Amino acid sequence: VVRRRLLQRYEHQPFISCLAGFYSCRWKRYQRERTEPGKCCCNMRECMFFPLLVAAFCFSLVFLYTWGEGKNDYNGFDWYNYGNLGFWFLWSLVILIVAAVLFAYTSLLLVLAMCLLAEGQQLYLHWSHKIGTFLVLGFTISSLFALSILWRDHRKTVRLSFQVTAPYLHIGAIAIMVLLSWPVALHAIRADRKVIQVIIVGPYLAILLFLFLIPLGMYSPCIREKGTLGPKPALIGHRGAPMLAPENTEMSFLKTIEHGGDGLETDVTISYDGVPFLMHDDTLRRTTNIHEVYPNETGKAASFFSWDSLQKLNAGTWFLKNKPFLGMGSLSKADQNQAMNQSIYTLSGFLRLADSHNKLVIFDLYRPPEKHPYRNLWIRKILDVILKESKIKRHLVLWLHNSVRSFVQSVAPGFQHTMGRKAPIEDLLKHNIVKLNLVYTDMSSEDIRKYAEANITTNFYVVNEPWLYSLAWCSGAHSVTTNAVHLLKDLSQPLFLMTPRQYNIMWILTDLTSAFLISLIFAL
Repeated sequence: VVRRRLLQRYEHQPFISCLAGFYSCRWKRYQRERTEPGKCCCNMRECMFFPLLVAAFCFSLVFLYTWGEGKNDYNGFDWYNYGNLGFWFLWSLVILIVAAVLFAYTSLLLVLAMCLLAEGQQLYLHWSHKIGTFLVLGFTISSLFALSILWRDHRKTVRLSFQVTAPYLHIGAIAIMVLLSWPVALHAIRADRKVIQVIIVGPYLAILLFLFLIPLGMYSPCIREKGTLGPKPALIGHRGAPMLAPENTEMSFLKTIEHGGDGLETDVTISYDGVPFLMHDDTLRRTTNIHEVYPNETGKAASFFSWDSLQKLNAGTWFLKNKPFLGMGSLSKADQNQAMNQSIYTLSGFLRLADSHNKLVIFDLYRPPEKHPYRNLWIRKILDVILKESKIKRHLVLWLHNSVRSFVQSVAPGFQHTMGRKAPIEDLLKHNIVKLNLVYTDMSSEDIRKYAEANITTNFYVVNEPWLYSLAWCSGAHSVTTNAVHLLKDLSQPLFLMTPRQYNIMWILTDLTSAFLISLIFAL
């Protein structure tokens, strides 16, 4: 029996050696120390540093969640960096990978620490890991601070995400507390003074009680009774289908139509000789091959080129080269060939295409800069294209531009007039506004309901992620502008949808199960 116990203890040493080796770089048995009953698990310095490790884990988790939930805006982030750096790169993906690596690193250190405590070993974090912990803390805190200053709307995105993920984050937090109950109970039992036991157990129980009760103040529009969910929001292709084809090209809009989009969104500017065409950026650098055709004019405003000059540019090769969206996937050979042959699209061609497929259209209009021959005639020129050249059915046009709305209403009755900001209902009705086109961070189920009662529908842009589309659906949005028509069309119901009864059962079962497991761990 004695020989068998010694053999089991010997065979167990490699496991402890691995734990201590990775955590402390103490691979040999004589380098390690066991924790004596009634004694602390580590010396004073290690006791002071361990909370920093826990803090690094928490901040890395917050940063990973914050950045991960911001995936909806990765393209905007990369586009912003392109404007400042002058070259295209998926910086958003790099940051996501770094956030995941930092979280995995701190998680591994905490798991190793808990395993060593369970084996009765004293904790000693190697100096290299301490430096790594400080680096994680510094990077995550500075990154979160930079996000809050430079990308303030991102905080609104995170707050919106809580409306759909909070019930599941609650379950995750409870699961973590159950896992933590093991080392907490172990420390409390080994403590030789009641004061130390209270210091260890008190905060843990306070946090646990808070988590048990937090669902009482939780709100999610996706927790609703059966039969109260509104219709699925219509899908408007943002510059077409820019994840499947070069933005603002004929191919892009055809892809939106192919995947069942209900409308098309674009950006309109005017050439130097008065031809309205589709272009989002001020210059042609990002979405054309101007550096090959006109290498000395890459910084020139797009509206200062004649239409003949614009027709010589290719508007598709950049898409295949830069792959502007994360997770785009590979295109078929036919799609690649089609993308390579795209050119700048005219407003007239765009409207004819939409009219032939009975699709709604909405567009941002960019006034030409100073010294442009059409600077003061641009609205008339665009109206001529809409009313005389394309002859699109007027009810398909969502007119967004606000500065000359009364003039447009007089010469082109029948447009669906749309406002780009929230306003009092009285003012909207006074100006015959029938739709609001709002950034998704302004989403509010209460406001949507209030406007709907006045027969004013809401469209939110740009909504790419299924969770955000689900939130818009549950909140009662009429439509969304999206880069991902091909993905969102397949959602048959909102993600995270459940009845209040289902959520209450989930909440109560989670609390009861966790309370039983924690009590059992403390009792044993």
